[in-house]
Amino acid sequence: MRFDLLALSAFAPLVAAHGAVTSYIIGGTTYPGYEGFSPASSPQTIQFQWPNYDPTMTVSDAKMRCNGGTSAQLSATVQAGSNVTAVWKQWTHEQGPVQVWLFKCPGAFGSSCKGDGKGWFKIDEMGMWGGKLNSANWGTALIVKNLKWSSEIPRNLAPGNYLIRHELLALHQANTPQFYAECAQLVVQGSGSAVPPSNYLYSIPTYAPQNDPGITLTRDIKIDIYSSQATTYTPPGGRVWSGFQF
Repeated sequence: MRFDLLALSAFAPLVAAHGAVTSYIIGGTTYPGYEGFSPASSPQTIQFQWPNYDPTMTVSDAKMRCNGGTSAQLSATVQAGSNVTAVWKQWTHEQGPVQVWLFKCPGAFGSSCKGDGKGWFKIDEMGMWGGKLNSANWGTALIVKNLKWSSEIPRNLAPGNYLIRHELLALHQANTPQFYAECAQLVVQGSGSAVPPSNYLYSIPTYAPQNDPGITLTRDIKIDIYSSQATTYTPPGGRVWSGFQF
């Protein structure tokens, strides 16, 4: 579901936005995610274990990467060219972009694959469409409606061990961005060899500055959707590499 657009809806208290990826559908199999409020009942999972549903408010916070999670017990195998669907139990805010990132592990999962360094790249994003910031024409509005998001793993992506990161950026509060991100472990299979060039790779946290200007809306994070006259919006963190085949 790639689409470079966005929109928004009504102002709501911060707590109402809370949500997290709670399962994944890959190759017809449902993989349970982590239950942050009942960890004792959580099954083994492909997802990095996160402590709570609370948003990350600053781009330098370590929680920006995987909502505080650093490890998982399992991994899921996915064929390049097939879809990974993330599922949320709840999400209420319609204003903000959806972004999906991958990180290629240097080796096995575990201590050597925590997403450190400049290795994160996008495979999917949807911002705003329709030219009106204060509307429901945003990627996150589709999650409000469907509580799921499907992304294709590039057909020509090099095989290997990867982290996949789903990020929702809630913009319903003026100049107060709220990040919600979760990560899971994937084993990508295929015969491709594509790896994005270095100018498409980012470090997380700090893949974009906290003080990006809300006037130009270029790689914007801080933005007032209610007073801004802007008719376009570009999600932070660069674009999906054009060398990928979808």
